Amino acid sequence: MLQFELLATEGLARRGRLRLNHGVVETPIFMPVGTYGTVKGVLPQSLHDMGAQIILGNTFHLWLRPGLEVINQFKGLHGFEGWHKPILTDSGGFQVWSLGEMRKISEEGVKFASPVNGDKLFLTPEVSMQVQTALNADIVMQFDECTPYETKGQLTTEAQARASMEMSLRWARRCITEFERLQNPNALFGIVQGGMFEGLREESLTQLVAMDLPGYAVGGVSVGEPKEDMLRIMAHTPHRLPAHKPRYLMGVGTPEDLVEGVACGVDMFDCVMPTRNARNGHLFTRFGDLRIRNARNKQDVRTIDETCGCHACATGISRAYLHHLDRCGEMLGPMLTSIHNLHYYLNLMRDIRAALDEGRFEAFRATFKADRARGV
Repeated sequence: MLQFELLATEGLARRGRLRLNHGVVETPIFMPVGTYGTVKGVLPQSLHDMGAQIILGNTFHLWLRPGLEVINQFKGLHGFEGWHKPILTDSGGFQVWSLGEMRKISEEGVKFASPVNGDKLFLTPEVSMQVQTALNADIVMQFDECTPYETKGQLTTEAQARASMEMSLRWARRCITEFERLQNPNALFGIVQGGMFEGLREESLTQLVAMDLPGYAVGGVSVGEPKEDMLRIMAHTPHRLPAHKPRYLMGVGTPEDLVEGVACGVDMFDCVMPTRNARNGHLFTRFGDLRIRNARNKQDVRTIDETCGCHACATGISRAYLHHLDRCGEMLGPMLTSIHNLHYYLNLMRDIRAALDEGRFEAFRATFKADRARGV
C-alpha cells in the first residue's frame, strides 16, 4: 500500500523514499498536475524523460468527464491515460471551494450544478472515496472543506475556520469508513485544515494523527491569502506531523516556495504554476523568471536557460522563436514552455535531493537564492 523510508535529514529538511503500488517515489518531490487525465500539452513520454515520478489527477473533473463508466473500462486512470507510474488524486474539495455560490455545503456533503451540463450533483465523502477507488490512484485524498481566506471581502473568522476544520475532521472519519468498506488497496491521506490560525491547525493535526493514516497533507493554503500568511502556516505545521510518514503541502507554489517548504519539513508538492504560467509566457529559470512575451525577446538568439537540459533548451530553441510562437498563437509554444517549466521544477527537486544526500542543503539553499536573484 505505502511504505515511507526516511534516508537523511538536515535541520527540518528530509530526504525520503516512498513505495507505492505503481512504483517508487524519491522525495522531496514535485508532482505535475494532470487535471483531466493529462498534464496539459505534455506527452507522457516527455514526463518520463524529464524525471516525473508521480502525477496528479482531479477527482471532481474526471467524475464529470469522462465519468466512471469509461474509467472502469480501463480499470483505473493509469490504463486510461497511459501513465504507469504512481498517481495521486485530490478529493474534489478544492474544486467545490472554487465553485463559490454555485454550491451549497452541508454536513452531509456538497450540492452543486455541474459546470459541464447543469446536472444536479451531490458530492459527499463517500462518493469521493468511490470515485477515487475507481480511479485506482496510489494516493487518495480525504474529502475536506477547503477553508476560504475570505468570502466577499470578509476575512474568515476563527470561529468560522473552526467550524470548517471540525467538519473536515468528521468527513475524514467518514472517508476512512468508506475507504475500508471498499477495500481500496491504496493509501488514504488526511488533510490538516484550520485556516490561518495556528491553534486550529494543531487541533486538526492532533486529531488526524490519532486516526493513524498512511500520510498527511497541509491544505487550505494558496487560497487567496497574503504570501506572508502562507509562509507562516508552512513554517508552523508540516514539521509537527509524524516524522515516519510522508508530508504533502497542497497547491504550492513558486520555486522559492518549494525550497522553503523543504526547509520546513515538506516531502511532496504540487501546483499548476509551471504549466499555467508556461501557457501565459512566464518561464522559470535558474537565474530568475523570463517573460517571453516581452518585446526584448523578439530577436534574442539565446535559449531560455543555458544551464537547462530540457528539450527546448538542449536543442537550441531560441527565445526569439518562442516569442514568435506565442505572438502567433501556435500550440507548439505552450507545449515547449510547459516542458521547460516542468523540467526546471523536477530538476530543482533532483538537486535538492542530491544536496540532502550529501549534507549540503543549506549551502544549496543559499546558492539557489543568489542565482534566482541574478536575473535573466
